[in-house]
Amino acid sequence: MSATVLIVDDEKDLVELVRYHLEKDGLMCLEALDGETALQLAREHKPDLIVLDLMLPGVDGLEVCRKLRKDLRTASIAIIMLSAKVEEVDRIVGLELGADDYMVKPFSPRELVARVKAVLRRGQGQETLTRKRVGTLEVDEGKHQVSIGGIVVELTVKEFALLCALIRAKGRVLNREKIMETVWGYTHAVDLESRTVDVHIRRLREKLGKEQKRVVTVKGVGYRFDAEMA
Repeated sequence: MSATVLIVDDEKDLVELVRYHLEKDGLMCLEALDGETALQLAREHKPDLIVLDLMLPGVDGLEVCRKLRKDLRTASIAIIMLSAKVEEVDRIVGLELGADDYMVKPFSPRELVARVKAVLRRGQGQETLTRKRVGTLEVDEGKHQVSIGGIVVELTVKEFALLCALIRAKGRVLNREKIMETVWGYTHAVDLESRTVDVHIRRLREKLGKEQKRVVTVKGVGYRFDAEMA
């Protein structure tokens, strides 16, 4: 079955352009011109991915992203955020709220399609962890669930994929390029993409609480998961 993408932007012409290119590539599309409609469609249809503009009438894109991530019905939906803003701080705020990727307008429709497909790959062809327990941390990939001391921790799609990638490495250090390739599906890393990894690592650590020490920074190289730490 084809993946479903919800396109959210108040520019009708842009929505139609994005829809044309996504459907041409075999994806199914829904569309919304404002934040409230986007939230309603996301809850009703649970699309696989949302292309979300930052500047929307009424409820803006950042607030839509925040509400999606707080709602268990929509917390795992992948999000690519769009914005005409070019300041890095705007991109980082979006990523910190749970966006999986960020594109600045104007953009190439072909590049957007490539990024949508990369986000949707979600670790295809990777080894399944099934269930892994380290200290008080338990990861069940089959159920897409992480718990610490028996308490479920809500992770976004990319946070979960990042944790699984680090665990699968079995103590080896993963540099940012390898993480971008494994988790995001990109075969190269640029400055923003490297920053994306750092933001997701920080948010993952915050959610892991007392087990955050297992996500180790290897200065100048990358990150690794320490399963041996007491």
